[in-house]
Amino acid sequence: MGTIRVKNIEVYANHGCMEEEGRIGSDYVVNVKLKTDLNKSVISDDLKDTVDYVAVYTIVKEEMSIRAKLLEVVVQRIVNRIMKEHETVEKVSVNVAKKNPPIGGEVEEVSVEIKGKRKKA
Repeated sequence: MGTIRVKNIEVYANHGCMEEEGRIGSDYVVNVKLKTDLNKSVISDDLKDTVDYVAVYTIVKEEMSIRAKLLEVVVQRIVNRIMKEHETVEKVSVNVAKKNPPIGGEVEEVSVEIKGKRKKA
């Protein structure tokens, strides 16, 4: 088992409960951590034998572009797609942070993290 991390993916998106968040948008930072079997890829040196981090990045970008009121919804969609599209992933952790949220005070970010785990057959 090994770990693949795709760190600090910067995205501009329009999530939030307030109407103005949908119009104006905000900056987000996404971090993905995957647990997967790397034994085959370390021998083959072939991309098809591992989790392509470009594909993970693409999933994040696509799911972040679909508006949601709650970050929880977006994070769960990312987790679901990674688990569905990458069958070798045993565990995934996704954290989405909204930079400078409009909450009426000085707050650097708010974030939501959800973990997924493949069910044993």
